[in-house]
Amino acid sequence: MTKSTEKDPQARVNQLVGLLDVQEHSPDRFVGVRLPGGIGRVFGGEIIAQALMAATRTVDPARVAHSLHAYFIRGGSENHPTEYQVARDFDGRSFSTRRVTAIQQGEVILNFAASFQVPEQGLEHQGDMPEAPPPETLKSDDQLRLEYVDRVPEAMRERFLRPGFVDFRPLHARHWMNEQAQEPRQTSWFRLIAPPGDDPVIHRAILAYISDMQLLGTCSLPHGLSWMRGEMMSASLDHALWIHDDFRIDEWLLFDAVSPLTKGGRGLNHAQIWSQDGRLIASVAQEGLIRKRRA
Repeated sequence: MTKSTEKDPQARVNQLVGLLDVQEHSPDRFVGVRLPGGIGRVFGGEIIAQALMAATRTVDPARVAHSLHAYFIRGGSENHPTEYQVARDFDGRSFSTRRVTAIQQGEVILNFAASFQVPEQGLEHQGDMPEAPPPETLKSDDQLRLEYVDRVPEAMRERFLRPGFVDFRPLHARHWMNEQAQEPRQTSWFRLIAPPGDDPVIHRAILAYISDMQLLGTCSLPHGLSWMRGEMMSASLDHALWIHDDFRIDEWLLFDAVSPLTKGGRGLNHAQIWSQDGRLIASVAQEGLIRKRRA
């Protein structure tokens, strides 16, 4: 990400859209480019979103993605593009299913499956949306990071302050804010910092990208630890996303995450994503590696 791009929200979003829009190199084989300026291990949400885009390219456009399940096999590298091999498992009257294998340097880094459905009317019910103050009344993550940057190890500060694609407005203290044990819950308003266009496929891919951002830190909260302070190591192991309704990713959505369990070096996290008008948009689940670092 160049300095000029960092200062231009629309340019940053355009870069994200280009990052997720995989290119077909041969039938059912796609390549995802690397993030310009990316360092070290590739972000898991990026691989999930690119895999979803690859699967979507092989499905009738009238069918929309409603669920995905992914297993992270190895950490990907920002130094290499990623190849996506799609298997067309099923095309029925209402549903299509696809399997995707993500490969870097000849090694599998992700196994992925997604289901697509022809939209239809049916029975409906949902629970109640959590109460939350308006997003405009809350400080953004960017503001909070500036206030807390002195508590982050110097080696992590450049990454900690790097501009992102999403405006988060948290209701609860982040894991990097203090060392006190707290309830395993993170609730945040979020939206993309600029419009990504009107293609619903892109909006769903970006939701898949963002859904990996707010989960794993939740299970660290009862332990007062943060990987940003170098106190623990963590990595996503698997990830599931169910999309229930239409939405725009550049309008405010509420991400409500809880962690029911940490055990055996793994933490489990669940989340629901709501629109401002009270519709349950999506549900997410993830288990991740979480270990306290030795001194």
